[in-house]
Amino acid sequence: MRGRIIPQIGGVRGSNLGGHDAISSGGDVAASFDKQATADPILRSPAGAKLRAPSGKRAGQAVSPTIVEAFFISTALVALAEMGDKTQLLSFVLAGKFKRPWPILWGILAATLANHFLAGWVGVWLASLVSPQTLKWIVAGAFFAFGLWALKPDTLDGGDSYSSRSVFLTTLVVFFLAEMGDKTQFATIALAARFEPLAAVVVGTTLGMMIANAPAVWLGERLAQKINMKVMRWVAAGLFIAVGVLTLVL
Repeated sequence: MRGRIIPQIGGVRGSNLGGHDAISSGGDVAASFDKQATADPILRSPAGAKLRAPSGKRAGQAVSPTIVEAFFISTALVALAEMGDKTQLLSFVLAGKFKRPWPILWGILAATLANHFLAGWVGVWLASLVSPQTLKWIVAGAFFAFGLWALKPDTLDGGDSYSSRSVFLTTLVVFFLAEMGDKTQFATIALAARFEPLAAVVVGTTLGMMIANAPAVWLGERLAQKINMKVMRWVAAGLFIAVGVLTLVL
């Protein structure tokens, strides 16, 4: 019967009895899989050239935050969490005692960069110790805890015992020490464990600290009287909790 197909046996190419090829290794374009590299379909042309078909994201692949997202989330979280925090109260005290805003601001910047880089490194190290699924729950729980912590007003002790010999060095030391164990430091650890790269997180958290503390240094008590710290604490708490939820669902 004309047109009957002879199947391929033992690697021999099948043929059409009418003289036309039915199965050809060099015939029409056929889809295959490159098993060594990926499961995406590869179109092979008659000349043997590979034409990879675009596939988009794999099914089930986690959505990774971008550098911009890591930077802005870190900035916003820390800027809000710093409102009414003990390190912002320290900025008020230093500004009132020394009345030299520029050395104070440079000291705050240097102390924050050093402290948050150390905190971020700890966050990256902790992230390497556990599985991604476990890390997701740990980081989310930390953000929920920070949300509750943000509602608690801070106090500052020992504000009159700072030396005035070097305003920059005094600010650097006391601000670095005040930031140790503070919620913004722990927030930086959690952010570094959640987002990449580390530089985007540290720059973002440092900028957040400066956004909150620079006006405190320049305006002093006038700023404290104009801002409703209770409202800012609730906003910061809500943002911490929102990031915790997003950590679980993304």
